[in-house]
Amino acid sequence: MEVRNETTIQEFILEGFPALQYLGNIFFLVHLLAYLASITGNVVIIIITWVDHRLQTPMYILLSIFSFSECCFITTVIPKLLSIFLSGRQTISFTACLIQAFSFLFFGSIIFFLTAVMSLDRYLAICKPLHYPTIMNPKTCFLLVTACCALAFTLITGLEVKVFQLSFCGPHVIPHFLCDLGPLIHLSCSDTSSTEMLTFVLALVILLTSLIITIIAYSNIVVTIMRLPSARGKQKAFSTCSSHLIVLSLMYGSCVFIYVKPKQRNRLDSNREAALVNTVVTPLLNPVIYTLRNKQVHQALRDALSRMRLQKQSFGR
Repeated sequence: MEVRNETTIQEFILEGFPALQYLGNIFFLVHLLAYLASITGNVVIIIITWVDHRLQTPMYILLSIFSFSECCFITTVIPKLLSIFLSGRQTISFTACLIQAFSFLFFGSIIFFLTAVMSLDRYLAICKPLHYPTIMNPKTCFLLVTACCALAFTLITGLEVKVFQLSFCGPHVIPHFLCDLGPLIHLSCSDTSSTEMLTFVLALVILLTSLIITIIAYSNIVVTIMRLPSARGKQKAFSTCSSHLIVLSLMYGSCVFIYVKPKQRNRLDSNREAALVNTVVTPLLNPVIYTLRNKQVHQALRDALSRMRLQKQSFGR
């Protein structure tokens, strides 16, 4: 706590995208539409999953929790980014900065762990269909989700405490549009070597562990698909898998580029573009790729809309 007391900075300035300030209104509109579309898509998934009993299966329960985490994840970042584009308000208090950094990394970690869990769920459903009902049940889902949240909270809290103990007494301009730990650590006037190494190790643990599980699961799924006798069945399955893999490549690729570097001082400027992919592009694609293309969800949506029309007609009478 003695090191923490040396901090003299009370607020930071988020630099955002200084080279594109003259396009602030355009970028505000684009990011606002992307944010609203992401929130709408994910909220629809959550509501339809818990309203329609046919979708209350492990696959869709996990997807609804994933969607909720996505909503929380982008909400920690996008509203502040919108205020930077629209009003130019770039200041953020020291406490708010640490809260944003924690929330961003916490929900981001949950998303990666859930991605691995959903990959295992798909592996069991496709490769072990006879054992699937006994292995994946509501109790197992609850335990897996709890484990994801607890692990993410433990890892990110430990890292946040380490950052909280750093001293900030010099520059206060963060070359980013959010309080990410890399640029934040870079501003510290303390010795940050151990903090940077901890960030690197945790990034390896979170990203590579979930990535390895996902790769193994999808590799087995692809092998199983190749054994299907129907060419049409293969094409349909590969179409779904390829969509998933494209989004996973964007998500993992951008995060590996940002975090899996022993020295966080390298390429800070280019981290902004990679972070945009992770906070704007993939959350926009995930609802479409994972659920809204699904025939069961389409049918559930049609049924829900039909019930709403019938209720409206009955009230009109």
